[in-house]
Amino acid sequence: MSSTLPARETSSSLRRATGTLFAVGAIAFGISASVLSATFDWPDVLRESADVVLPAFAAGGDTLIWTWFATAWTYAILAVPILLLPVVLERANAPVLRAATSIGAASVAFSLIGFLRWVFVVPGLAQSWMSGDATTRSAVEAAWLAQHQFGGALLGEHLGQLLAIVWSLTVSVIVLRSRVLPRWLGVAGIAASVLYLLNQGDVMSTALPTFPVLDFAGLVGSTGWGLWVAALGVTLIARPVAVSRRRGTLVASNA
Repeated sequence: MSSTLPARETSSSLRRATGTLFAVGAIAFGISASVLSATFDWPDVLRESADVVLPAFAAGGDTLIWTWFATAWTYAILAVPILLLPVVLERANAPVLRAATSIGAASVAFSLIGFLRWVFVVPGLAQSWMSGDATTRSAVEAAWLAQHQFGGALLGEHLGQLLAIVWSLTVSVIVLRSRVLPRWLGVAGIAASVLYLLNQGDVMSTALPTFPVLDFAGLVGSTGWGLWVAALGVTLIARPVAVSRRRGTLVASNA
């Protein structure tokens, strides 16, 4: 009994810490992204040409760079609870969840690259464009397009978002099948993931202009997905994980 109680307390503490990180990461990113939207017209500015984006970025000064920095690292918080979730759900050895966890962590890394290029790559391009002549500006605009499509559209938006969706879909299906968390969380996760997936039309259109685009998918999908992540965190904080009998081993259920 004496060894069981500390183990349960440790498990409960880890669950609450993981939930807190999910909630804090989602909320902090939402705040940073809202500031970015208000001050730099993000994400609509992502589809503007270099001669629109670079002067606007230069006008934002150091404050805009720090806003991008904050947006990047608040999103990066999510990597930690993603890695902890299998342990919290007492499924650390489940192959599917282990694979999904690696995919989720990779998605954060790709998104982080997409965000941080605005801190380490774009400022130099903006400065060169502002101070350059017509020839220099043409060269800078070509460099802008190359890094924007590679670091932004490919890594940050396509791979970052797509892998995040794979992770959330997998977690949601596991929730529905195992009932380790409330069923509504699994249903909401699938719905949010599907909506978020629709935003890939906008990303694909940067390479294939005729690809169909649903204008609402970006805002609705990303907002819904972020709210689901926050809800996952709050649920972990407020409600113990339910586990069941497996292979003759009895584990208490607090669902």
